[in-house]
Amino acid sequence: MSNSPTQIRFPGALGAQLAARLERPPASPKAYALFAHCFTCSKDTLAASRIAAALTAHGIAVLRFDFTGLGGSEGDFGNTNFTSNVADLVAAAAWLRQNHAPPKILIGHSLGGAAVLAAAGEIPEALAIATIAAPYEPGHIRKLLAPAVAEIEAAGEAEVDLAGRKFRIRKQLLEDLASRNNRGAIGSLGKALLIFHSPRDTTVDVDNAAQIFMAARHPKSFISLDTADHLLTRREDAEYVAAVLAAWASRYIDAPVTAAAQPSTDHDPGMVTVTETREGKFAQAITAGRHRLRADEPVAVGGADTGPTPYELLLAALGACTSMTIRLYADSKRLPLDKVTVRLKHEKIHAQDCEQCETREGKIDRIDRGVELEGGLDDTQKAKLLEIADKCPVHRTLHSEVVVHTRLTNQ
Repeated sequence: MSNSPTQIRFPGALGAQLAARLERPPASPKAYALFAHCFTCSKDTLAASRIAAALTAHGIAVLRFDFTGLGGSEGDFGNTNFTSNVADLVAAAAWLRQNHAPPKILIGHSLGGAAVLAAAGEIPEALAIATIAAPYEPGHIRKLLAPAVAEIEAAGEAEVDLAGRKFRIRKQLLEDLASRNNRGAIGSLGKALLIFHSPRDTTVDVDNAAQIFMAARHPKSFISLDTADHLLTRREDAEYVAAVLAAWASRYIDAPVTAAAQPSTDHDPGMVTVTETREGKFAQAITAGRHRLRADEPVAVGGADTGPTPYELLLAALGACTSMTIRLYADSKRLPLDKVTVRLKHEKIHAQDCEQCETREGKIDRIDRGVELEGGLDDTQKAKLLEIADKCPVHRTLHSEVVVHTRLTNQ
């Protein structure tokens, strides 16, 4: 039995307060999961509530929330779109990361499934992704709006009846759906993927599951839900999904990330990818091979302080290279070096204050690098190792002419 759900509110992508529930098992959770509901649904649908309850019985905590303008969340649904839904998901992951632990499992039902596929690249800690009755392309939702599309495009908006409820749909939603596709996101997912779909689904045809499966790389799996309907209204269907999902996810949440679960970088092993997380004004997700990092700015300048600043990452690169270069030299010469510590700080100074600089006007960048060497080294050995520090490749790059060629890559 799980603990009573915790009622939560946090800011979403458009600034509105989103309503959420966090359900946790009695013992410490094995992992946290983030659940995204279907189009115009809420966190309290039968599928969402039953899957969350069943997962807690398997030791997995689940955060489910209402997208902007739906359920208990604030905001105008008419101002939302698929892009804002993805950003709401990233904001929910940020709340989990800051208050408990980052989500290792992302679960999306129907359009929520398309949203978690799109958001997965911006939630680097997520290891396992599960979709339930998800469309291959977000634009599939346009079919539900078909009777009102002409009016929406002509008048800019229209009131649409969806599952017995009235929603104000604006043209910007159609335009956003038309501009989004998940093919690239699915192909470069770099995480384990489990696809649930019923062959009898009359809302989102099972062919969508086949398209997702073909676009994804391994590890990937497909589970047929046989006689289930699109909304998983039967309790046994929701509980079956949760039981299979928990057993499948245990392979990934109980073990470190392996190369098999990462995008192949054989074609360009030196590639580093930086993507906005949309958790705030500056937050970035960084992928370097199989490694995941973050970057941000301090709260004082409008950031959320979820990671080092770009200059701190630059200093980290120089510091790491300095330490590695000193270690390689010391080991090759069998010097008694026990440990290297490098401390760095970046600042802007007036050029006239730099005696050894050629530039005499304006301001220049200055990096102060302090090197601490531990071990039985004499003064001569320490001086030599300090000299070697300036030979590290990153140091040389910073002192050489660097050409940065920028081009548009998504044409």
